Amino acid sequence: MRIARFSIDGNVAFGAVEGDKPDELVLDIIKGIPFADFELSGTKVPLSKVRLLPPVLPNKVVAFGRNYAEHARELGNEVPEAPFAFFKPSTSVIGPGDEIAYPSFSQELHHEAELAVVIGRMCREVPRERVKDVILGYTCANDVTARDVQRREKQWARAKGFDTSCPLGPWVETDVDPSDLTIQLTVNGEQRQLGRTSEMIHSIEDLIVNISEAMTLLPGDVILTGTPAGVGPLNVGDEVAVTIEGIGTLTNKVIKRG
Repeated sequence: MRIARFSIDGNVAFGAVEGDKPDELVLDIIKGIPFADFELSGTKVPLSKVRLLPPVLPNKVVAFGRNYAEHARELGNEVPEAPFAFFKPSTSVIGPGDEIAYPSFSQELHHEAELAVVIGRMCREVPRERVKDVILGYTCANDVTARDVQRREKQWARAKGFDTSCPLGPWVETDVDPSDLTIQLTVNGEQRQLGRTSEMIHSIEDLIVNISEAMTLLPGDVILTGTPAGVGPLNVGDEVAVTIEGIGTLTNKVIKRG
């Protein structure tokens, strides 16, 4: 099931996305929220009539860096022996079609296409064999990074946590095997990144076991799993699109920060 969060006539709701052709997709509005038992209402709205929002509003976004060997090497970094986590605040999250505001304190903005895991239930110290039980589904993410600030400041709070630096969407796919999916990113239609989730150094199970040892994960929290090689610059006016096999495409435009 593809679960979208959307706005229509000033109201926000979740809906199940139905259909195969992009111009014929409809939303069957969900009674309740997707983190508990819910029913489909049978009330259907064309996707073209709504505004898609970030598919979840996470309490926290836990991101893992250098989880693809070629990406670590392209930036001159060593491959970490253990998962390497950092955080993006909830205020960094935007949805499909929303604008990425180029931060005024950076001169080198980069894209990073990633598979995002959406947590479906409160959990802590998750054993490896139970990881699938705590996952609601998967979505596309762009870990937008002020690369010059990352280099200069050594720690990543501002470089990766600024407003609009975490596009998510277009929806959560609950029925996909994440072990070997194609991840692609284009800028203005030109391919910049192409990889597969099977290239991850640390698996999704590794990442969730690792972070849940330290902290409680809440429904709607998001885990970013790393980016394949090919990261590069974004400029004002660029349209950047992340496409993940079996999930969909997340598209955003870069604007000058007002």
